[in-house]
Order: sequence, then structure tokens, then C-alpha cells
Amino acid sequence: MLTAVVLLAFAFPFLWMVLASFKTQAQIMSTKSFLFFAPTGQNYVNVFNQYAFMKFIVNSFIVAIGSTVGSLILGLPAAYAIARYRLQGLGLVILVARIIPGITFLIPWFIIFSKIGLIDTYASLILSHMLVGLPFIIWVMISFFEAPPTEIEEAGLIDGCTRSQVFLRIILPISGPGVITSSSLSFIFSWNNFMFSIILAGDKTKTRRSPYSTSCPTPRSTGARSWRPPASLRFRC
Repeated sequence: MLTAVVLLAFAFPFLWMVLASFKTQAQIMSTKSFLFFAPTGQNYVNVFNQYAFMKFIVNSFIVAIGSTVGSLILGLPAAYAIARYRLQGLGLVILVARIIPGITFLIPWFIIFSKIGLIDTYASLILSHMLVGLPFIIWVMISFFEAPPTEIEEAGLIDGCTRSQVFLRIILPISGPGVITSSSLSFIFSWNNFMFSIILAGDKTKTRRSPYSTSCPTPRSTGARSWRPPASLRFRC
């Protein structure tokens, strides 16, 4: 019974969002039409017609996947080197980079990318998002690479593998759960990161915008009475 109550408490916000996405704004504000109402699909039509929803989603996928793949390519070998060669100093640097808030780097990134002409490009967004994903992947994967015994690697070297082949053919498959976990969380962090996008992105590379950002229409800018974005646009804030 207690489990059902807890699950209902956690599921209620999602249930409310799903139901609200099929309501008019008058129905959303009315307590009498929480469960019983005449559904409408106009909110979803507005999402695709007024907000260029698919464009922002595609841009978000490009940036999130690009930053995750780039962080994996650089982070996995770095984490393996720190774990196997006990590079405690480098590990401390990675930890400090993980602790420092990303907003600290926002102005330097903007100045650098402005000088080299990378504003409003996927490269600038991917590199800035890697600032968050790369230290995270390294820090998570260090413990996974420390777990396998060194005898496994020595056996691979005796069989004729090079150090890189040992890493690719033996250590990575063993550490597969860690790779999946760290890459999934890195993707989620990149997907939810709106701070860099609102400064570094332009018309070409806008990612999925927040419904509460300054880019949302207002009554003054639209001249309409109903300006609040529909609930169908609010699954990612």
C-alpha cells in the first residue's frame, strides 16, 4: 500500500503533464476537468507549427550525441591511464574541473569562439558541453578500470596483444556497464544543458528551448491573450 502511494506521488506530475497537453488553457485552470474533459490535439499542432519543435530536437540530438562521443573518445583512454598508472595529480585536476560550475567558463568560451568565428555552430556547442561530460566520464570510469586485476592485462600481453589492443579488446568489454552508465548520464547532462546554448547558439543551432526562457512569446510581443506554451512543450524544461 505504501509503495503504491509513493509511486502515485512520483507519477502524478507526469500524469498531469500528459493530461494537460490535451487540454485547453481554460480546462487546465479548472479543477472540475482534471480527469473528465474533451481532449484536443491543437496543442501538439501548435508545437510543430509555431515553435519549430523538430528543428530544436534535431539540434539537441546532434549536440548531445557529438559531445558524448567526443567525451568517450578522449575520456576512456584518460581514465584508463589514470587508473593503471596511478596518476593521482591528473585525477585531482579532473576532479577540480568537475567541481567548477560550467557557468564559470561561459564568458571565456564566448570570447574565444567569437574570435575564431565559431558562434552559432555545432562545434562550439559540442566543445562547451564536453566541458561537463568529459570530466564526468573520466571520473566515473576510473573506478571501473581499477576493478579488473592486472593479471588479465598481462595475459593479453603474453598472447601478443599490444597495450592498445588490451585496452580495446579486454578492458573495455569488461567495463561495458560503466561505459553505458557514464555515456548515458553524459548524454542526459548535455541534453538538459540550456546555459551554453542560449549564449553560444543562434538561428542555425538552437536546441530545444525552455518554455520559460526569454525567447518565448509574451502577450506584448504577440498581441494575443493566450500566449503560454502548451503543456505538450514542457516535457523538457
